[in-house]
Amino acid sequence: MSSFLDGRPKIAFYGDDFTGATDTLATATLAGLRSLLFLHVPDAAQLSAAGRLDCLGIAGAARSMDEAQMRAELEPVSAFFSSLRAPVTHYKICSTFDSAPHIGNIGAALRIWRARIANRFVPIVGGQPNLRRYCLFSQLYAAEKAGGEVVRIDRHPTMRQHPVTPMDEADLRIHLQRQGLQVAGLHYPCYADAQALQAQIDAALEAHSDAVLFDVSAAADLNAIGRAIWRSAEQQDLLAIGASSVVQSLAAYWHGEGWLGQEGEQAEQASQEARIAPARGPVFVLAGSLSPITEQQVSAAQAYDRLLLDAQRLCEGDEAYLAATVTRIAQGLRSGRNMLACTSAPVEERQLLAGEGAAQRLAMACGELLRRVLQATPLSRVGVAGGDTSSHALRALDIWGLSYVGQLSAGVALCRAHAQEPHLDGVELMLKGGQMGPAELFELLLHGT
Repeated sequence: MSSFLDGRPKIAFYGDDFTGATDTLATATLAGLRSLLFLHVPDAAQLSAAGRLDCLGIAGAARSMDEAQMRAELEPVSAFFSSLRAPVTHYKICSTFDSAPHIGNIGAALRIWRARIANRFVPIVGGQPNLRRYCLFSQLYAAEKAGGEVVRIDRHPTMRQHPVTPMDEADLRIHLQRQGLQVAGLHYPCYADAQALQAQIDAALEAHSDAVLFDVSAAADLNAIGRAIWRSAEQQDLLAIGASSVVQSLAAYWHGEGWLGQEGEQAEQASQEARIAPARGPVFVLAGSLSPITEQQVSAAQAYDRLLLDAQRLCEGDEAYLAATVTRIAQGLRSGRNMLACTSAPVEERQLLAGEGAAQRLAMACGELLRRVLQATPLSRVGVAGGDTSSHALRALDIWGLSYVGQLSAGVALCRAHAQEPHLDGVELMLKGGQMGPAELFELLLHGT
């Protein structure tokens, strides 16, 4: 327990997109950990303003980058994390593991982190039950939508045809092998015996596996996984890979040991009982996701004036179109109307975004659009849909950190922005991945829960 109380952050995490990073921020906060999410490597003044932290996160965009871009992105973060000496460094990825050799390569990320973190044991946590994502015998499963059927990831109606990183392989060992990793699978029936589990971990290390993939069949598996990770981290700082379930597993173990007491359970209960108040003034939502779930949310957003964005003109950097679009949105907001700007998803647009670099260019253009809208008309609450869109949109703003406010739905947090600029400081932000949230999510963002 001494290493748990030594004053260092217990977890330092990098989110490979902003929406996932806010889910990990929420997870850590609800567990009773003092947590803050930075949008870049913080300076001394920002660290001082944050105060003592148990969990320090940095939100990034590595999921939408090639290997050279990832190296430029991750090396400064890994150097900063090394100075923190957190026992666990968490490379936070999407719970659907959507990645590819050419974009968001998880193997490339591991190789970059390994220059700073020498521990041979690299755990990969393969599911997140509260989002209905499961890993059974190394096969990944995910719910089709909120309340929908759970299917193998290579049969998922959205993920199997993702425009940039389609998931055509359910066995995560094979999926990660394509990205340069030799991964050993640890299957959930062995979790009941801690000695047997450790023996399998040792065998994987002796076989020179690059990483060890943990099944997650249910929330009950998390304690055993957290125990294995923390016991190793007490001996030597380590890198862990996975969704917010990495933090969930550690929190489950710490709660079981009594190290967090009742604080985390009370915080989670209070959050579930607390209501998010209605927005103060008009709300702007920017939906850059082509997911069918986001399409449902757009269709259900009856309280908003809808503006269809031309993805091709945004990708081409059409300045006149961008300026005119910002003017239309700002005029609507200043007149008190809620505005929803969204990309469409016809076949020709999906083909456009499948082109090299097109999705990233669109996400960056959406970020510039959001920056200009907030300059034109200060707002108290904003929503951004789409993992890549959220990452680049937030990077376009002069915000240095986010703290947790409340939960709109599973996997979708409302956060408070920390910034020097008065028109940005205190803005409440919802960042959501394409697969997240119920159909009425945008209405919840406006009216509260």
